[in-house]
Amino acid sequence: MQTALPSPCISICQIDPHSGQCVGCYRSRQEIARWGRMSAEEQAALLNDLRDRRAEQTGVKRRPTRRRPV
Repeated sequence: MQTALPSPCISICQIDPHSGQCVGCYRSRQEIARWGRMSAEEQAALLNDLRDRRAEQTGVKRRPTRRRPV
C-alpha cells in the first residue's frame, strides 16, 4: 500500500480571486478538497504541478525534486 504524501498546505489559506488558487500552496479549492482522497501517485503529480505554478507565479526558478518518484 502506498503511503499518502504530506499536504502541501503551509497555513496561509487564502484563495486569490483572480487565479482561484490558494496564495500559500497554489492549489485550487477542488484540489484542496480532494487531497485526502487522492492516491499517492495523484498527490505526487499534483505536487509536481504545484512546483510549476509556484515558479510561474513568483518568477523563482523551480528547484529539482529530491523525492523519489512514487
